[in-house]
Amino acid sequence: MASIKRAAAFVEDVGFAALFPAPRAAVPSLWEAVAGEDAPPFGEGMGTNEQRVWTWKDELPRQGLAWYGAYLGGRGSFLAPDLLRALYPAAGHPSDHEALELSPAAHEIAKAIAVEPLPSATLRALIGDPGRYKRAITELQRNLIITTAGVHETTSGWPAALITLTCDQFEVGGGPDHPRATERFLSTMLQTTPGELGRAFRWPVPQARAHLNNLVDEGTATYDGSRYFTV
Repeated sequence: MASIKRAAAFVEDVGFAALFPAPRAAVPSLWEAVAGEDAPPFGEGMGTNEQRVWTWKDELPRQGLAWYGAYLGGRGSFLAPDLLRALYPAAGHPSDHEALELSPAAHEIAKAIAVEPLPSATLRALIGDPGRYKRAITELQRNLIITTAGVHETTSGWPAALITLTCDQFEVGGGPDHPRATERFLSTMLQTTPGELGRAFRWPVPQARAHLNNLVDEGTATYDGSRYFTV
């Protein structure tokens, strides 16, 4: 896979993917799609494949091709636009953060980037304390309120990610469609448990189980007493 269009097509096909594989997170990853399942990331430093996926994590959301942020299991993740719409928790307005229980620092960041995308370095300076900044960014990503919009070149060192509101980069709003998200997850994973689904989409296990049971009732999934399978 050597083009961003093919990377976008991969994310659209699977619905969700981690940036890099994780030992205990059996979900698709963009790295494995690019380099193969047996290739360790950064095994020989920053090679061609590492450069590609590292660039695409900012370019895919900038072009509106896939959302990116710390979501699946708290790790860097991509969501296809249709799955993002099914998971997005609010109306799709710049004020969406106001309806969520977030820290004061998270609200402050959301208000700042409602004006324009800002480099991560600028937002870090705005909040001041590095720990508060990191926790606030994580909160906003876990609630799908923010994503990246490319990078801001600096005079020295690595470029800084541009942070923007998800609703400015993607068509979202109208409330979540968790049944649709559940169906999308199972169709990719082929089999799952309520715990696995809940960890992926940050749902309580009883809620995940209820959504999976609904698929069984509809005839689009089966249950063997321990795991749910797509039909």
